[in-house]
Amino acid sequence: MTMTMADTRAALGTAAGLAAGRAAEADRTGRLAPEVVEALAAAGLPRHFVPERWGGAAATFREATDAVARVGEGCASAAWCGAMFAYTGRFAAHLPDEGQRDLWGESPDALLVPGLVPAGEAERADGGFVLRGRWRYVSGVEFADWALIAGPAPGGLEPRFFAVPRADFEVEETWDAVGMRATGSHTLVVREAFVPEHRSVPFKEVMGGINHVSALPQHTVPLPAVGGLTCISALLGAARGALSSAVAAAAAKRAGGAPPDAAADLAIATAAAEIDAAWLLLDRVVSVLDSGEGRARAFQNANHASYAAGRLVDAVNALMRSAGTAAQDRGSDLQRFWRDVTVGCSHAALRPERAAPGFVQSLADRT
Repeated sequence: MTMTMADTRAALGTAAGLAAGRAAEADRTGRLAPEVVEALAAAGLPRHFVPERWGGAAATFREATDAVARVGEGCASAAWCGAMFAYTGRFAAHLPDEGQRDLWGESPDALLVPGLVPAGEAERADGGFVLRGRWRYVSGVEFADWALIAGPAPGGLEPRFFAVPRADFEVEETWDAVGMRATGSHTLVVREAFVPEHRSVPFKEVMGGINHVSALPQHTVPLPAVGGLTCISALLGAARGALSSAVAAAAAKRAGGAPPDAAADLAIATAAAEIDAAWLLLDRVVSVLDSGEGRARAFQNANHASYAAGRLVDAVNALMRSAGTAAQDRGSDLQRFWRDVTVGCSHAALRPERAAPGFVQSLADRT
């Protein structure tokens, strides 16, 4: 069924509201409610980058960023999983046509999750590969219909991505972090599975944006140009959620007759500016990607995303310091957002020391 723009907006509003309403429970239990995951699917996130011939939206990076950030304003974990469902479709669009049919022939809303770090073992077999191993930190895996996982570990065959159906993998619950608690970033285990040739694509093609089936910018941008955006969109939303919580707390104090707190006001104003500054950098990233210039500016994008992540961390730290003891309460939304942004921004794709060498080399190459 084709979703109109109005349908998408309404479904996204429903998903964002439901995620926000269940956020405290998700943080406490470490698991998203199935209803929240269903709402994310109904909002079109799994089909966002799916090619149109399978009923997908083949939509833009800007639309994905705005949608994920909106959900993140209420629940960073739900937004993070929504981003994984969306962006894995972009990776899977590199598969041969027959492999794409296996994933999306029945529905463009299949839930796909990525395992991007090569692991496990793979060996050639008649018509495909035999795959086995363990992949850590696969966000959303407990709800996945398919996983697109990279293997084997260094030293084996040339790395490839393998599309593996839910029947062929198990989930070992290993994620119990202080923040982003409900992302379900557990360990995916493949005891032994046969993966047909058509459900596999060379790792270097996905990393390099080499796509033999689609010429759309969304399907041909090198992974390093996009990686930081995949993670930070949810965290941008969470930082906005933290800001809203801090403003509400400050307003409640004023309403209760507390005298003005110039230091707290300055912290909130500065944090708001830092969050806006982060968004302006991300706005440049999505503009570059949607224009098709991502290949030329991959290192710039990575540098901008990692720097924006630093600004978000600084912003939520300042908000927590300004809010006082009440914000430390386990039931406070502000401390939840603070934990989520702090943990999420530690992701490898957002580490500035990883982005800097490539960016500096790209600057040197221009001289």
